[in-house]
Amino acid sequence: MEKRGVMKSILFAISIILSFVFSAMAQDGFETDVIKTSGGELSITFIGHGSLLLNYQNNNIYIDPYGKLADYSALPKADLIFLTHHHPDHLDQTALSQIRNIKTEVVLTEICAQQVKDGIVMKNGDVKTVMGIGVEAVPAYNLVYKRDNGQVFHPRGEGNGYVLSFGDKRLYVAGDTENTPEVKALKNIDYAFLPMNLPYTMTPEMVADTASGFSPKVLYPYHYGDTDPAKLVALLADHKEIELRIRKMK
Repeated sequence: MEKRGVMKSILFAISIILSFVFSAMAQDGFETDVIKTSGGELSITFIGHGSLLLNYQNNNIYIDPYGKLADYSALPKADLIFLTHHHPDHLDQTALSQIRNIKTEVVLTEICAQQVKDGIVMKNGDVKTVMGIGVEAVPAYNLVYKRDNGQVFHPRGEGNGYVLSFGDKRLYVAGDTENTPEVKALKNIDYAFLPMNLPYTMTPEMVADTASGFSPKVLYPYHYGDTDPAKLVALLADHKEIELRIRKMK
């Protein structure tokens, strides 16, 4: 009984600390949504651009931390980090060093692993379980938009999107991709983050096409730069099955 009481006290203390952390983040202007899952609450803090902070079962999970958006030295240490690809606004060594410690797991691509050591490499199509979270690596690449030399901004095979399973909820973070067949073929996605910045990823029309293809229950456009999200609102006006949520994710 004493051990049980001590454990309850520890969990209560952790919950108090986390509440202060996320309250402070809210004061810094970061929005947070809370989702109920069969495994407990999942909070999503919208840091900006392609960067997110998730908290699930008292674990802090970062997606593509980027130091131009926040002071990561003031944010909680990471239990788990996902890197979608190697571009510097998605793989920021300084931000990583500020939240990573010896216990932090990092899931990343083969190219990212050339810069970030001791990570868990996932190739397109791989499926793993990491810290109790189901992870599926979805190809992330361009079909249309190219550099001046004719090469697409994100070649096939270099980047991952990730489908993450939190209890009974499936969350898809696309990384930098266009409206590819692999994305449209996704199934049973509850929450989806799709990029909408030109010329690197998708137009609002591409995002609408992608979302109508796999019909996530909730869609967050993210990494949208100077693109006006209102265009996407208009394009999806007749898709009542998709709840569109606009957050500060320039």
